[in-house]
Amino acid sequence: MPSFFRTIEVSDPAFECEGLRHVTVKSAALRRRADLTLWIPDKATAGLPLAVLMHGVYGSHWAWAWKGGAHRTAAALIAAGDIPPMVLAMPSDGLWGDGSGYVCHGSGEDYERWIMDEVPVASAEATGSLTIGGPLFLSGLSMGGYGALRLGAKYGSRVAGVSAHSSATDFHDLDAITDEDMSLCAVDASECALIDLMQANRHTLPPFRFDCGTADVLLPQSRALHAALKAEGIPHSYEEFPGGHDWPYWQTHLADSLRFFAGVLSAQK
Repeated sequence: MPSFFRTIEVSDPAFECEGLRHVTVKSAALRRRADLTLWIPDKATAGLPLAVLMHGVYGSHWAWAWKGGAHRTAAALIAAGDIPPMVLAMPSDGLWGDGSGYVCHGSGEDYERWIMDEVPVASAEATGSLTIGGPLFLSGLSMGGYGALRLGAKYGSRVAGVSAHSSATDFHDLDAITDEDMSLCAVDASECALIDLMQANRHTLPPFRFDCGTADVLLPQSRALHAALKAEGIPHSYEEFPGGHDWPYWQTHLADSLRFFAGVLSAQK
């Protein structure tokens, strides 16, 4: 079967370990090659759910696996019967500057379309364990948490559930932690603040949750978003846990995301 992509390179299973697979595709959305790391559970069958994990600023496709051990967390939860088998897709954000924000840029690179349109297809082609249009979940940390919540709100009809950690809650939160001029990104003013986008799409929002550490620099933003959602009567789950804006926190609480996704799947049966 012809590939959706002009070119796709997939790691040789003979050299893969712990279920991790590396993929590079020629992305039409980004107008260049782009990378993602996949994790495929043991004895994977066709039609599995896909959970996309988005990294934060300064990172890349390998961060969730090699700094957060996401594949080991998923494997342990599956082995314990806490979650059903699912594929993890851990894409690069596109590697623009310190962080692309997972949005469309004025120069033509569409990091939003990369995540929503191309990553699921690349994951399906490289694994054989996914059905295009099957259950799609979004998660992420910091900038990736913002991306997950924003894309989930914007594409609620295509996303089964969202769970975010230590999230930025407004695109302009990225100004203080990136070196580039973020005004170059073509983000409509109505889509910068998560609360605005969630209000505008309140009737199509997928189930979503978010959490933040009590020592996290972004805790005020998470609390403000939670308060605004409560005031608007928008259903969601928000939790706070001990910890900061760091990998020990994200490594621990990824399990909350995966359990949440399992709960969404169970409720749909």
